[in-house]
Amino acid sequence: VAFVVCRSLEGLKTFSYLEELILDNNLLGNDLLLPRLPHLHTLTLNKNQISSQRNTCKILLDHLAEVVPSLQYLSLLGNMACPNELVCKEKDEDDYQRYRYFVLHKLSNLKFLDTRKVTRKEREEALVRGAFMKVVKPK
Repeated sequence: VAFVVCRSLEGLKTFSYLEELILDNNLLGNDLLLPRLPHLHTLTLNKNQISSQRNTCKILLDHLAEVVPSLQYLSLLGNMACPNELVCKEKDEDDYQRYRYFVLHKLSNLKFLDTRKVTRKEREEALVRGAFMKVVKPK
């Protein structure tokens, strides 16, 4: 387990067998670039600066799918990308569920997202509608 408070993740490439990584409470954003960590199964990015704007969240999730193929647990709580009442009073459970479908569409191996176990029904829904569930802010 690695607890990191950082401005750069450059040094992580030397930990190719890393299984759990906690990057909570940093200033990490959608431009986060991780090295390939094939054994990483747990990643928490709680309370960072990951936004839901445009395609930047999609790009981050695509990047995670590529560099952490064994990822089973991801938490994005406390980021704008994870729409819930804790981050924004205008968000509700439906917004959060759409976010879950979208993330599960991108990261289909997840067993847990944030604090909830991924259900069979969610996985099926993510396959069918996940690509269209990106939560966006109206202009």
